[in-house]
Amino acid sequence: MKKLLTLASLLAVASLALAACGSSAAPASDLLGAIQKRGYVLVSTDPNYEPQSFLNTEGKRAANTKCPSDALTADEMQGFDVDVAKAVGEALGVETCFATPDWDMITAGNWANKWDLSVGSMTITTSRQKVLDFSVPYYYTPAVIAVSADSGYSSLADLAGQPICAPVSTTYEAWLNNDMEALGLPDSSIYAHAPEGLTIIPLPTDQECAQAIAAGRKDFSAYMTSETVIDANIAAGMPVVKLDGVAFSEDLAAAFDKSSSLDTTSLREKVNELFTAMHKDGRLTKLSDKWFGADLTVAPNQ
Repeated sequence: MKKLLTLASLLAVASLALAACGSSAAPASDLLGAIQKRGYVLVSTDPNYEPQSFLNTEGKRAANTKCPSDALTADEMQGFDVDVAKAVGEALGVETCFATPDWDMITAGNWANKWDLSVGSMTITTSRQKVLDFSVPYYYTPAVIAVSADSGYSSLADLAGQPICAPVSTTYEAWLNNDMEALGLPDSSIYAHAPEGLTIIPLPTDQECAQAIAAGRKDFSAYMTSETVIDANIAAGMPVVKLDGVAFSEDLAAAFDKSSSLDTTSLREKVNELFTAMHKDGRLTKLSDKWFGADLTVAPNQ
């Protein structure tokens, strides 16, 4: 009888051990769980969007990184958005890695689980909310126009009928097209309307517009983007000047794919909790001052 009891006890212990192993191997029920289980969060952002996000040419890939081979590590990227994304990874207790898909792929949604979230200065718009969920905003920027220093343009009205460069699938492109539905901003955030007869020259990213002008491209002399980007272009010595006046302001937030195969609710709640805390304790202000030389973390109407 004693032997039978001992055997029964051993079987029970073995059963519990197998159950525990099965539990650890079970797939996560939501995206937050999957991220924490694998040990890294994959964030999409732009590698050519200084000062928000750009390559760190002096950064080296760590030998022990958990990042996928086709992703960039935190040491290989730098900028305001990059630092915010790193804070997300720290809050989740995982390594932050970066994917760099084209912007129009990010804004279109249906990411096929290729990355977990976007921390790429994305403006919240009604059209994007159809395919993406958003966090609370982490900062706010004015949208303005810059022109080549020798263009002769001095005002927005001077651009009527002229070619102007804009990054594809952006709020800037929508505003230049006078497509208020695609722009998807409240009237209180829109301060001006585009001149008539513009010809839009689309390029993949904001910086490529400025870089094309600096390289001597002649089919356009103006481009539209965030004031932060234009200020960085001027500081870098590019031959451009900023036109007076703000076209509209943008509420910029992290984005999550509505079509994700894993529920993103808990991840979004965690990011909201983090951004709210970073607003309150001044971490976002500190990062904004570092990268922009100004505090852009307070909404314009506050």
